[in-house]
Amino acid sequence: MDTIFGVPTQALFGQLLIGLINGSFYALLSLGLAVIFGLLNIINFTHGAQYMLGAFGAYLLLTKLGLNYWWALLIVPIVVGCTGVIIERLLLSRLYNLDHLYGLLLTFGLALIIQGVFRNEYGSSGQPYPIPPQLMGGQKLDFMFLPNYRAWVIAASLVVCLGTWYLIERTKLGGYLRAATENPALVQAFGINVPRMITLTYGFGVGLAALAGVMAAPIYQVSPQMGADLIIVVFAVVVIGGMGSILGAIVTGFGLGLIEGLTKVFYPEASNTVIFIIMAIVLLIRPAGLFGREK
Repeated sequence: MDTIFGVPTQALFGQLLIGLINGSFYALLSLGLAVIFGLLNIINFTHGAQYMLGAFGAYLLLTKLGLNYWWALLIVPIVVGCTGVIIERLLLSRLYNLDHLYGLLLTFGLALIIQGVFRNEYGSSGQPYPIPPQLMGGQKLDFMFLPNYRAWVIAASLVVCLGTWYLIERTKLGGYLRAATENPALVQAFGINVPRMITLTYGFGVGLAALAGVMAAPIYQVSPQMGADLIIVVFAVVVIGGMGSILGAIVTGFGLGLIEGLTKVFYPEASNTVIFIIMAIVLLIRPAGLFGREK
């Protein structure tokens, strides 16, 4: 059997694949957090619950309405994003002139409420969600077996992440968004409705979390705790990449997923803590994060 550094090739590439899968969700979720923090300066603790809502939205569409995975990919991010718009208009908009701590506490409380409602209704055990028939099976490569659905998740995540980066960094709309974070009064003077832009941006960030939840449903069981288990790691990813940095969220998400996968091969005992160790080191060396701007 072929080995690399004493590790069987199939085991090594299998863990790298798992790392890429995890990194795909880290990148999508941290991207949504970065978009929201970049414009609203709010640390959105509800993000994990909104990711869970995406997975449950796909599950409920299938079990209650008979709508499959592809319909869920289209419908769920829009519906959950609309709930984000409502939250921003009714609750978050009242806190913009207060200390950032109030926004953090509000979103943390909302996350607990949402998780509590679903745990009361569905319990703590997970609900299975089937892989769509078009993506069943996999490809037998020389060094590993590549499941089609996992390859789809990695590719789709990359497309969404890079598309979001291009939208924000390379288009006129993205320029308005970035300008609104620096000088909202000036942007308003050009006839841009800044409050509406802020609302839609929050809804877009929430929609990204829901999209990640739909994509995660066939891989992980749909459970009320799935967001709570992931959000702490995602916040660490955002801190390492730089708060509000779109490119930082994408690169760090995928990169840390791969590092986590390699750690499971060479030093499994540290696999659950390696991301937090990296976060501590990065904060000591560069407090603004790898891609963040020093103030």
